[in-house]
Amino acid sequence: MRTPSDKIRVLAAVVQRDGRYLICQRPEEKRHGLYWEFPGGKLEAGEDHGAAAVRELKEELNLTVLNVGTILYSANDPGSSFIVDFVNVEVDGIPVLHEHCQLRWLKVEELKELKLAPSDLSFLENYLLPLSNS
Repeated sequence: MRTPSDKIRVLAAVVQRDGRYLICQRPEEKRHGLYWEFPGGKLEAGEDHGAAAVRELKEELNLTVLNVGTILYSANDPGSSFIVDFVNVEVDGIPVLHEHCQLRWLKVEELKELKLAPSDLSFLENYLLPLSNS
């Protein structure tokens, strides 16, 4: 799904369990290496957020997607052509690392302690923190 400005859409899956969010550390050799992110990836040609969530979460974490919500927040990734769409995703299974260095299940306040990728930091500051303080 390309936008008129030829931006590349990226899915960031917002997965919650027991009031905690699934957050993963990017591989060192990738863009924003060792930063933390909500898992996901680029939408392939013809994919919607649901199809991308199913594919990416199976590939990266061996999770089965049960439900995909609407876009909660979108952010431009500074210095790239990516627009990251943060989407609620309900999953089944226990995550197994296939790409990331490590993963954690953290409360909103605990996310502030991590070195988040720029778009993920924007999502935290502009969506999750205000939501948790209301």
